[in-house]
Amino acid sequence: MDEQSEIIDISEEKECRYWTSRLGVKIEVLKSAIRATRCVTLKDISVYFDQNNIKHLTTHS
Repeated sequence: MDEQSEIIDISEEKECRYWTSRLGVKIEVLKSAIRATRCVTLKDISVYFDQNNIKHLTTHS
């Protein structure tokens, strides 16, 4: 699955740990990004982080 279509699911604790570790952000930051964008795709969240100068571990093209 490419980054364009990856869905960030934080409905379970295990998923929260995975995504916060993968993105290098705290859960509060990730939840805020999801609320602000109303999106759950990795691409959209990464763009939000970039636009708001939030350090994260993803790269996108």
